[in-house]
Amino acid sequence: MNVIDLHCDTASLLLESNEVLKKNSLKVDIERLQQGEVMAQFFAMYIDSKKVESPFEYCVSMLDNFKKELQINSNTISLCQNHNDLILAQKEHKMGAFLTIEEGEAIEGNLDKLRYFKEQGISLITLTWNHENSLGYSNFEWQDQHKGLKKKGFEVVEEMNTLKMLIDVSHLSDAGFEDVISHSKVPIIATHSNSRTMTHHPRNLSDKMLKTLANKGGITGINFFNNFLVEGELKDKLQISTLDEMLRHIKHIRDVAGIEVLGLGSDFDGIPNPVEIEDCSEFYKLSDKLLTNGFSTDDVEKIFYGNSLRVIKDVL
Repeated sequence: MNVIDLHCDTASLLLESNEVLKKNSLKVDIERLQQGEVMAQFFAMYIDSKKVESPFEYCVSMLDNFKKELQINSNTISLCQNHNDLILAQKEHKMGAFLTIEEGEAIEGNLDKLRYFKEQGISLITLTWNHENSLGYSNFEWQDQHKGLKKKGFEVVEEMNTLKMLIDVSHLSDAGFEDVISHSKVPIIATHSNSRTMTHHPRNLSDKMLKTLANKGGITGINFFNNFLVEGELKDKLQISTLDEMLRHIKHIRDVAGIEVLGLGSDFDGIPNPVEIEDCSEFYKLSDKLLTNGFSTDDVEKIFYGNSLRVIKDVL
């Protein structure tokens, strides 16, 4: 079955190590993407703004490094910026690579830098990571959930709409989520977020948020991080993320907000714990689990790629 995975952190690990994209010791590489029948992978340029001198410069270096990897492997994977690019890649029997930024501070509050990244192939930006930045507030701490977008954040939402870029609210505060979804003229996306009712964590989406997201044509990608999946407290940080926990979240989100709001956002190479889906070659384990638990083939196709394809077409 085709797969569109909305989030992995492989690009940052490639920059910081001697690994390459074709075959590596990480969770995502081209050989395993092919085995997993991945139609498109969203590759995040992840930045911890507290650990780098210039988020912009660091992001540029990561992006340059990753685009070199794409060029080296251009016979099997193609940079995509919209629906037409992905359809062309499929016709050429290639996977699509969508490039994203995980931390809006990469633009350092400058709309010209936002436009630069669009020109360089970035299709999506996660407005915040785990820290407050020039655009708004993170959902990393419960205490910041009532703080919304800053003035520059509203400007960025408007410009991203104009540039036809996807806005990702996965790490954004609840108030920031409301600001974005009420201000954006096109559907928005939570690339790697689960259900807060199923796992009470500030990074997950409340039922109200899921319903609003669905009503506006957006999607959320199921995240494989154990901390966002387990029921109750983690036994330990390396507790395995199971298919049963993923199924629990997917069923609830479907029941609350409908099948059309669901996608996949593995967070591979960004999470420390083992996962029953060991790497990007094993997405089939989740499709098998869904098919044996009351989901139709049509349902699973929507979750695995159909809903994401719709948003790509609508926005990009």
